[in-house]
Amino acid sequence: MKVSLQRAIISLTSALDFVGVDEVQHGKRVALMAFGMALELGWDAARRRDVLYAGMLHDCGVSRNREHRQLTDTLEWDGAEEHCLRGEQFLLACPPLARFAPAIRWHHARWEALLATPIAEEEKQLANLIYLADRADTLLAPYVSGRVLADEILWEHPAITRRLEGLAGTLFKPEFVQAFSRAAEREAFWLCMDPSYIFDEIETHLQEEVPVELDTANALAVAGLFARITDAKSNYTLEHSTRVSRIARFLAAASGIAGDDLDKVEIAGLLHDIGKLRVPEAIIDKPSEITPEERAYVKRHSYDTGRILRKVFPGEAIGDWASMHHENLLGTGYPDHLAAAQISTEARLISVADIFQALSQERPYRKRLNREEVMAQLDDMLALGRLDRDMVELVRRHLEQCYSLAVD
Repeated sequence: MKVSLQRAIISLTSALDFVGVDEVQHGKRVALMAFGMALELGWDAARRRDVLYAGMLHDCGVSRNREHRQLTDTLEWDGAEEHCLRGEQFLLACPPLARFAPAIRWHHARWEALLATPIAEEEKQLANLIYLADRADTLLAPYVSGRVLADEILWEHPAITRRLEGLAGTLFKPEFVQAFSRAAEREAFWLCMDPSYIFDEIETHLQEEVPVELDTANALAVAGLFARITDAKSNYTLEHSTRVSRIARFLAAASGIAGDDLDKVEIAGLLHDIGKLRVPEAIIDKPSEITPEERAYVKRHSYDTGRILRKVFPGEAIGDWASMHHENLLGTGYPDHLAAAQISTEARLISVADIFQALSQERPYRKRLNREEVMAQLDDMLALGRLDRDMVELVRRHLEQCYSLAVD
């Protein structure tokens, strides 16, 4: 199995866009503004590539809507460092992307503070360039509404430049602010961030680079990064995706699945809930019954998961397996209401693993269940015809191991 690192990064950025709910494409705009400044600075192709990647990854420590709003509402915020530290830890655990950890760690640090920070000069510069682009996008936000970039930006952008120039030497390296001022004079600098064009613009830059293919081990590492970001959405879902993936892989092996297909089941388990980044945490953490409007948010998450993963893993079944984890054998699941014959064995495994782990984990509306209670719930769903009998019996035969994987 080969996975494109470039495609994985752009898909991760699209998933992070979900956290904004209404304010989207922030990571892509930051990446393009930082790239434009790097061009003005005369940085070579390798450094410009890293600028583009770091810009798209800079908010990988943000999973919660409230934190996203605070980060995009003001130029400085006292709690900004928390998501930087989280992002650093996520990236350090992902070898293909670990080199970006220092830039993400320090991308909300003032330039005057960075001067005394004991990191490499190139890391300081990358972090501060991303910080400048990040804050510039906060000033750009009023001109972006839904899928439209307002034409007013073409004559009102000098106000953004003046605001940033006033922060040269304190928040930002003066040379970087000067580069922004020069880049901002080009209409194309702003127009490439129009929501209609921005994805194509990013794709064009990525296609200029030599494709980087990840082997299975590194693909699993990137999937683990996605999973950690997703599970950080709520204290009630911490490690949910990781544990689901372990149960799913264990059950898959016990059922006779082997080789690359085991790795693919594990990846699908890790990524099955990435679409939940769009769901406000107020819904996930709600201790009472959710409303029909709130349920609509929840019911789209598996569809969003499938759309993202089919881009990361084109030609593979991973996206289909992950998107089916809320389908059932009665045909009343979501998002496609699939008939039993349309639901693959792998998708049935992931569905059972997801239900098993969720029941074993505390939720805002109930305590965690013990293994016998979890098994009883599965039997009830089996009796209703929702779950695959072979999968439930497989869990029963390995109940102790499954419960240990779910909670330990």
